[in-house]
Amino acid sequence: MHSPRITNTKSVAPEPILDVALIGGGIMSATLGAILAKVQPDWSMAMFERLDVIAAESSHPWNNAGTGHAGLCELNYMPDPTDSAKAEQIAEWFHLSRQFWTALVTQGDLPEPAAFVHSAPHMDVVFGDRDVRYLRQRFQTLRSVPLFSAMQYSEDPAVIAEWAPLLMEGRDRGEPIAATRYAAGTDVDFGALTESLTRVMVEVGAQVHLSHEVTGLCRDAEGIWTITGRNRKAKQRFTVRARFVFVGAGGYALKLLQKARIPEVRGYAVFPFGAQFLRTDNPEVVARHEAKIYSQAALGAPPMSVPHLDKRIVDGQESLLFGPYATFSTRLLKHGQLSDLFTTLRLGNIVVLLAVGLQNIGLVRYLIGQLLSTRTRKFAQLQRFYPNARPADWHLIHAGQRAQLVKPDPRTIGVLTFGTELVTGAEGTIAGLLGASPGASTAPAIMTGLLQRCFPTHHQEWEPTLHEMMPGLTTPVGTEQQRVDDTYALTAQHLALS
Repeated sequence: MHSPRITNTKSVAPEPILDVALIGGGIMSATLGAILAKVQPDWSMAMFERLDVIAAESSHPWNNAGTGHAGLCELNYMPDPTDSAKAEQIAEWFHLSRQFWTALVTQGDLPEPAAFVHSAPHMDVVFGDRDVRYLRQRFQTLRSVPLFSAMQYSEDPAVIAEWAPLLMEGRDRGEPIAATRYAAGTDVDFGALTESLTRVMVEVGAQVHLSHEVTGLCRDAEGIWTITGRNRKAKQRFTVRARFVFVGAGGYALKLLQKARIPEVRGYAVFPFGAQFLRTDNPEVVARHEAKIYSQAALGAPPMSVPHLDKRIVDGQESLLFGPYATFSTRLLKHGQLSDLFTTLRLGNIVVLLAVGLQNIGLVRYLIGQLLSTRTRKFAQLQRFYPNARPADWHLIHAGQRAQLVKPDPRTIGVLTFGTELVTGAEGTIAGLLGASPGASTAPAIMTGLLQRCFPTHHQEWEPTLHEMMPGLTTPVGTEQQRVDDTYALTAQHLALS
C-alpha cells in the first residue's frame, strides 16, 4: 500500500506573513506548490493537511483509478460522437502534464518516472448494435484529429482478443462488439506523484504541516488572509496569515470557500458520491491484461461511473481494478464526518440542491440500485467485461469520496456538473478547486490557469519558465500531427513510457 513519507517540517508560527498557503495535501496543492517553487522560489509557502500523511484522500492510488485522463477512452467526455471538442481539450491538457513531469524529471526534481507513471493502452469496448454504431462514429470523428489519429478500431473478435485476451475468452461470439485502442495511454500513481511534487516545494523552503485542519478563513482590510484551525495531534489551535490562499481540500473545498465569504460560490452546493472497486492481485490474471478499458455508463448512472477494467501499478505491484460501484454517504471526504454535507447547506443553495435531485430521478434510482446491489450482482458486471472471472480472485475495496459540484442555473434552478471548476475571488487572493475528474490528470493546466488569473502582475515574468517547462502553453500540441508525434516521443523517452 502506498505510504507517503512527508512529515511535519516545523511548528506553525504566527509570523511572518506567508506569501502562499496551500490548504490540503493532495495533487492540486502539490502541483501548484511545485510550479511556484520553479517560478518564484523565494516566496514563503506552507501546506496544511488535516491527516497525518499527504495524498491520503482522492490522490491516494487506491482512492482513484489512476487513469491519465486524455480523452482517449472516456466516452462520457464525448456523448455526441460527432463532437470531439471536450475530448480534444482534455487531451491538450494532459500533454501539458506530460511536459511538466518531463521537465521536472530532466531537472532532477522528480524521481525515476517508474515511481509514478507507466504505459497502459487506453481502450473502449461496447456491446450491442446501438453502442457499436456510437463507437464507430466516435472513431470516425477522432481519426482525423491529430491528437487521436493513432487510435485503432475493430469489430473483429480476434483482433480485440489480441488487444485484451480477458475480454473475449468465454464470450458468446455472436454478440456485436467493438473496441478502440490507443497504445500511448498511461496509468498514474497520483499518490506517489503528489509526494514527489511536495518535495519539490520543500526543497526551496516550503513547510508542510500535517494533522493541521483549517477551520476558518477571514480577510482583513489590508487584504491579508487569517487562517485558523486546529492541530489534531497536539490538540491545539493555530493561526497563520497569508497573502494568497489556495483551497485544494477536495470535498471540504466548498465549505472553506463559504467560510471565506466570497460571493463567487453563493448558491453552490455539493453532492457526494463514493465508490467501491473489485481488485485482484492474482499474478496469473494480472499478467494477461495490459490496458485500461472503459465502456458506456449504465442508464441513469453519473458520467463518473462508467465501468472500466484497469491495469494498476502501485509501489511496483501490478493489480487489476474493476468498477466503480457507486456508494453514498454524507461524508465529503473518505476520512470525513457524517455531518459534512449538512455543514455546506445554506439558505441560498438548499433549493438548488433539491432542484437537482428532482431533475435527476434516474440518478437517484441508480444510486439506490447500487446500494442494494449484492456482491453477486456486482460480480456479474465484472463478468460482462471478463466472462471467465473467478470470484475467489477478487475482493472489494473502498475508493475515495467525490463531492460533485451543484451550481445555480437560471433555467433549471440548479445543475449537477461532472468536471472540475477553478473558483477565484477576493481580487485574486484566494482560489479553490471544486468538482472531480479529470482534475488530477490536468492539474498543471489548471494551476497555470490559476497563476494567470490570480497573479497577473507576476505572470509575465513567469512566462519564460512556464513555457520552457510546458511548450504546449505557447503552441498547443494538437494543432499539427508532427507536433503531436514529437511531443509523445520526447515525453515518452524521459518518462520511460513505451
